[in-house]
Amino acid sequence: MQGEVVPPRVPTPRRYLMCPPRYFAVDYAINPWMDPSKPVSADVAVAQWTELRDTYRRLGHTVEEIDPQPGLPDMVFAANSGTVVDGRVLGSRFRAPQRAAEAEHFRRWFLEHGYRDLTMPEKINEAEGDFAWTGQLLLAGTGFRTDPAAHAEAQEVLGVPVVSLRLVDPRYYHLDTALFVLAEATDTAAAQVVYYPDAFSPGSQRVLRRMFPDAVLATAADAECFGLNGVSDGRNVVLPVEATDLGARLAERGYEPVYVDISELRKAGGGPKCCTLEIRK
Repeated sequence: MQGEVVPPRVPTPRRYLMCPPRYFAVDYAINPWMDPSKPVSADVAVAQWTELRDTYRRLGHTVEEIDPQPGLPDMVFAANSGTVVDGRVLGSRFRAPQRAAEAEHFRRWFLEHGYRDLTMPEKINEAEGDFAWTGQLLLAGTGFRTDPAAHAEAQEVLGVPVVSLRLVDPRYYHLDTALFVLAEATDTAAAQVVYYPDAFSPGSQRVLRRMFPDAVLATAADAECFGLNGVSDGRNVVLPVEATDLGARLAERGYEPVYVDISELRKAGGGPKCCTLEIRK
């Protein structure tokens, strides 16, 4: 990158839906990060979540909130509960029975807030956990949670092209733990993404190289601290505090890293993006 002129990055105001972790706990294990034998603190989780929410607001974004429900400790991970493109909503259907009831609470929230073009899926679909919108198409993960048949369902419901990607490392069980979009595509520029290659099958790695030859490639250390669970507005990139190496490489590309502590939330296998459902009108 030395000597290369980096184009100015322009942030775009976003609208997010989040859920406070009032009932946060690790009472079961549905991913490799969860260990019910280790102590967790709902108070610490709330403090970290609040800082994440306030960071979005300081960056000029709108954050709406859904009320948490007792008995649903993972409801804080709102990204798994819906995919919204052009105001059209595809709800979720969870693979783990412990989270199944979350989908109905989010469905009601969307209806109560005027989102009438809403479809609940027939196939297992963990929403933005496995769906990443690039501005032109939807990258769709499978391998651990979302059913491959849900990709075709998403294409039909949302009316956008879908590209399937296979995940192979159980630590990175959702697409949003292995890839995120740095800048959405425009009429004059391609989308830019960052991803951890080893989280994907060989064929999916080839697809990603073909689609995004200018992608930022993350390291194992970036992935292990949930650095790939970042949130970008096109300029500001919200990352876990440990992801400084990734942040430095993003800064070389003209992005502005913004660090938050998500250490308590990570005990349940979540980070900034997991807590953040984007509403695209």
